[in-house]
Amino acid sequence: MLRRFDELFDDMVRSVPFRFEVSSFSPRVDIVEDENNVYIHAELPGVAKEDVKVTISEDRVLTIRGEKKQERKVETQNFLRMERLFGSFCRSFALPENVAVAKVDAKFENGILTITLPKVEPSKPKETEIAIQ
Repeated sequence: MLRRFDELFDDMVRSVPFRFEVSSFSPRVDIVEDENNVYIHAELPGVAKEDVKVTISEDRVLTIRGEKKQERKVETQNFLRMERLFGSFCRSFALPENVAVAKVDAKFENGILTITLPKVEPSKPKETEIAIQ
């Protein structure tokens, strides 16, 4: 129920005309997995490959950041409606322990960023026997 409320609130805020935000563009993502990999598919229409950066921090947080630049070709145009979103964006995702961070791969094709996160067998916790005296 709380999630639905958040969605309704987001829809309401998006419909307010001429709102100003530091980051008004937030790419939509799908995260799926199969037996061997986790995949993140980020929708980045109108974003150039050179304007996207993917990083993984030491604490296993994958971040997609970049900028969708607005093209202004004719300065004398009067907008009757402006719905396309532009600006910088940043999305972050905590990676599970079973992802091989050193083997992560990213491809950008037709406005879709696909990040492949190979899975590894989770390490089993070491067990140390304590001698009882």
